[in-house]
Order: sequence, then structure tokens, then C-alpha cells
Amino acid sequence: MASALVNEEAAAYYAGRPGVTIRRWAHEGRITRHGKGRGNVRYNVFELNKADRDEWTGELITPGEPPPLPAGARAA
Repeated sequence: MASALVNEEAAAYYAGRPGVTIRRWAHEGRITRHGKGRGNVRYNVFELNKADRDEWTGELITPGEPPPLPAGARAA
């Protein structure tokens, strides 16, 4: 599977969610975290659902759906 690794800020913009939600999804196992340490963590953007944004202003219309939980996992 192809991957496009982006930082937390870019992943949050793509999904239309705050950065803390991206970190929580990674902790829950919904998305894969690559790297360790502050500023070195990257997320695979292909694991996220894209947010709907206004084509002219870039304003958020609808955030992307959360990725599914892995089998047997519970949400935080």
C-alpha cells in the first residue's frame, strides 16, 4: 500500500479535525504513527478520510469521518 507521510498539522487540516484528535486516533490504532519524538511523528494521509472544504475559501464544510477501530479495540 502506498503512503504519503505528513506531519500532525497537515493531517489535521486534511481530515478537518484538531491535532489532538489525530493523536488520539493513532493511540487507538485507527491510523499508523511513524517516527518518535516531538516534531518527528508523521501520519499516513491515505488512512484518513478527507474533509469537505469550500473550493474558493478553503473553509471547512464537513470534517472527514473517523477511521474504523481495529477489531476488538475500544474507543478512548
